[in-house]
Amino acid sequence: MATLLLFVIYIAFIGLGIPDSLFGTAWPAIYRDFGAPVYMGSVVSAFISGGTILCSFFSARMIKRLGTAAVSLASTAVTAAALVGFCLSPHIYWMLLLAVPLGIGAGAIDTALNNYVALHYKAAHMNFLHCFYGIGVTAGPFFLSFALAGESGWRGGYTIAACIQAGITLILLLSLPLWRKAGRAAALSEEEQVIVGFPELLKRRKVRCVCLMFMTSCGIEVTCGMWGSTFLVEAKGLGTAAAAGFMTLYYFGIAFGRFLSGVFSGRFPPLKIVAMGQACAGAAIVLLLFPLPGTAAGLLLFLAGCGIGPLFPNLLHNTPVCFGKTLSASVIAIQMTASYIGILGCPFLFGILAQNVSAALFPLYLAVFFALLVTATLLFQKKRSGADLPQEPGA
Repeated sequence: MATLLLFVIYIAFIGLGIPDSLFGTAWPAIYRDFGAPVYMGSVVSAFISGGTILCSFFSARMIKRLGTAAVSLASTAVTAAALVGFCLSPHIYWMLLLAVPLGIGAGAIDTALNNYVALHYKAAHMNFLHCFYGIGVTAGPFFLSFALAGESGWRGGYTIAACIQAGITLILLLSLPLWRKAGRAAALSEEEQVIVGFPELLKRRKVRCVCLMFMTSCGIEVTCGMWGSTFLVEAKGLGTAAAAGFMTLYYFGIAFGRFLSGVFSGRFPPLKIVAMGQACAGAAIVLLLFPLPGTAAGLLLFLAGCGIGPLFPNLLHNTPVCFGKTLSASVIAIQMTASYIGILGCPFLFGILAQNVSAALFPLYLAVFFALLVTATLLFQKKRSGADLPQEPGA
C-alpha cells in the first residue's frame, strides 16, 4: 500500500514540475506576442513566487488541520485552473492576476508532500521524488518546443500542461481511499506536529544558515530555468526553438542529478552529496564565464542542472533528523519560504539587469549567488551543534 501511495506522490510531483519550467522557456515567445518589455517576465515570476511564499506561511497549519491528501488535491486543482487561464490570457496583465493562484497551488503541495516523504520514506525516495519533479520540469520545455515549432505557439504548450495537470488532479481524487488506508501512521504524525512561528525558528543560527542555502540554491536553479533560454537567444545567437531544446536538456540534467543522488544515497551521507553537487554546478558556472559558442553554453547548462539538482532533496530529507519530527512541517515551511524568496528575488533582479544592461551578464550573476551558496554551506557545517537544534518549541 505504501509503495502504491508513493507512486501517486511521484505522479503529483510531475505535475508540480511542469508549470515551473514552462514560463521561463516560453517567455521569449510570450513577450514578443504581447509586445511586453523583457523585464515583465521577472514581474510575473515574482507574482508566482509571492503566492507561494504567502501559502508557505500557513502550509504547516493546513497540513495539520486538513491532512496531506486534501491539501495536495486542492492545490493541484488550483494549479490546473491557473494554467487554463494562462492559455486564454489576452494580455500580460491577465497572467499577473493568474500568477498568484498558480503560486499558491505550488506552495501548498510542495510543503505537504515534501514533509510527508521526509517523515515516512527513505532518503532515496526523496531523491527519486524530486527526480520525478525533474521529469515534470523537463516535460514542460519538451512539449513547448513542439508547440513553438507548430501553429499553436506558446499557448499550445500551456494547453498541454493544463490537460496533464487536470489528469493528475483526477488521479489524486481517485487516490483518496488509498490515502485513508495507508494513512493511520501519517495522520498520527500530522496530529503530533508542533507549529512554531517563523520568528521563533529564525532565532536558531542553524535555521538561518540552512534557509540561506535553500534561498541561494533555488535562486540559481530557477534563474537558469527562467533566463537560460533568453541568455542563449540574445547573448549566444540561438533560435527560440533551439534554446527551448537546450532548456529541456538543462531540466533533464536536474532530473538526472537527482536520480544519481537517489542511487548513491545509501553510500554517501546527504551533506556529501550536497558537496559533490555544488562542485559540479560550480565547475559549469565557472566555464560559462568564458566566451563559448551557444551550443557549448547550452551543454554547460545541462552540467549545472546535474549539480544543482541533488541539493534541494538532500537538504529537505535531513530536516526531521536535524530538527526533530514534530517540528518538521514548521521547519520545512520556513525552508520552502526561503526557497521561494530566492526563486522570486534572483530571477527578478536578473530581469532588471537583462533589460537595462545585457543578458550576457547571466554567467557572472550565477557566479555571485554560487559564492553565497558556498558561504552558507560552510557556515551551516560550522554551526552544527546540539545547541542550535530547535528540538522543542521555545528551547
